Amino acid sequence: MRSFILKSFEQIKASGEVQLFRSHRPDYKDGEQLRDFIYVKDVVNMALHFLDRKDGGLFNIATGNARSWNDLVKATFKAMGVEPKISYVDMPDSIRSQYQYFTRGDITKLRLVGFDQPTRTLEEAIEDYVKNYLSSNSYL
Repeated sequence: MRSFILKSFEQIKASGEVQLFRSHRPDYKDGEQLRDFIYVKDVVNMALHFLDRKDGGLFNIATGNARSWNDLVKATFKAMGVEPKISYVDMPDSIRSQYQYFTRGDITKLRLVGFDQPTRTLEEAIEDYVKNYLSSNSYL
């Protein structure tokens, strides 16, 4: 699956605008649905933590922080040096009933086995990805 940052980057390049799903719940404003976004470089660091360890089990690989889709898109615009322009479109009926409005990984267990590295902020991760990979047409 392609990242939404890549999709946003392409939308901004093509039209100067990004489309996000409109909220269909009164407790969330449009684009304020929350996700625990994590950068692939942080995922790799977490996986490497277990390379020479005997710890086993299931661990959440996450940041432990929930951020909005608006935050993600605004950070993409900023990394590209473009003023944000976001429009909201209806969520397809086919996913509306099961759409998750909030996700956040609990990384307590990961911290308990000694993983103490901080994860990049959403803004740091997007800036690195956009400036060092997408803008230069490079690959991770």
